[in-house]
Amino acid sequence: MLVAPARDWNIFQQIFAEHWDGFKRVYPRYNTRYYDGLVDKLLACGNPAKMGSIEYRCLYGGEGTHRVAMSCKSSLCLRCAKVYVDNWVSQVSHMLHEGVIYRHIILTVPAMFRTTFYHNAAVVLSALMRCGVQCMDDFYSEVRGKALQGGYIVVLHTHGRNGQYHPHLHLIATSGGYDGQGECWEHLQYLPYALLRRKWQWHLLRMVRQTLKTEAINQLVDACFRKYPNGLVTNVQKGKVPSQYQSLARYVAKYVVSPPISVRRIDRYDGERVTYHYRSHRTERVEHETVAVETFIGRMVQHMVPKGFKRIRYYGVQATKTFAKVKVAIQAALAKVEGVVKGAVQIIARLTYRQRYEQSTGRDPLVCPHCRSEMGVWRIWHPTYGVIYDEGEVIKRGTYESSAPRAGP
Repeated sequence: MLVAPARDWNIFQQIFAEHWDGFKRVYPRYNTRYYDGLVDKLLACGNPAKMGSIEYRCLYGGEGTHRVAMSCKSSLCLRCAKVYVDNWVSQVSHMLHEGVIYRHIILTVPAMFRTTFYHNAAVVLSALMRCGVQCMDDFYSEVRGKALQGGYIVVLHTHGRNGQYHPHLHLIATSGGYDGQGECWEHLQYLPYALLRRKWQWHLLRMVRQTLKTEAINQLVDACFRKYPNGLVTNVQKGKVPSQYQSLARYVAKYVVSPPISVRRIDRYDGERVTYHYRSHRTERVEHETVAVETFIGRMVQHMVPKGFKRIRYYGVQATKTFAKVKVAIQAALAKVEGVVKGAVQIIARLTYRQRYEQSTGRDPLVCPHCRSEMGVWRIWHPTYGVIYDEGEVIKRGTYESSAPRAGP
């Protein structure tokens, strides 16, 4: 369920409503049922007649009412993306080992490979995520001098700040790993950045060569080794978990689960061109870019992964099947490790629609504006299933029992 639509979101919706059919004629690759379904959901989002609704009503005086449109949950919808971010933070905060130091690590793909990744996304992207985990385990093991298995929450990002195709990985990684042979946790206080660069280059280029297996790819891989003799660009969060943030999950949420663009970054749409802004990595300044509407749509839809693809995956001691098994051993080992951030990871409750609405508007949507009592669910309707619940009918049938006075249907 969603709060009232923002003006910029209406512009985003309008762009697709006016130009989606024309875009598909220019780029037939996107003329499929899958992409049509994403856009149809986007265009219907926020419309109670198309998506269904939940109606609330004051059950005392009967005057106050509130109607909420159901959300589309499309990965293309910027409004639903905000809810997805909040829910993701709540989910991840429950999956972190309390007391363990985590780091935010970014593993990038060179610009010379981006076109290759775009055209071979179906086979390369999953391999890329596994490759990142293999690289980190290899890296940790070499630093410590024995085999270690770290814990990783890996998020695939396919866009840069300007919306263009730029595949890379964000990892929430334990700063250390589990020694299965010694059944103990090994904390790594220092991570040699230069070694990680070389390790990532070797693992990534080996994966690309083995996955695609063409002579053109072999030549591209060889050229990459020559162009980057010191390894590829990586980024490791230095120092401890920032104490000013509620948790590491909240700290990196803006990086790892954000859509290609936020509604606040759309500055203008004149029917043919779209202007938006972003903060440039190169200049660290806000840059404005104006592109044709077809280019803008293309930059949005090229980041939609295939149906069923898991953009966020859990590996090592963060994997569900391993988490409980190693948790006791990790907690026992942490008592002996210096530099542990006690309580750095906090559990974050998942926000309800009511809480999100109040944060956005400053008003509780389910408090009757007339008598200030709390409103209750009155009617639930879905376009496919019809009326799912109707409290007025329940009252008429005499099956509702309550001591509170209620308004009629």
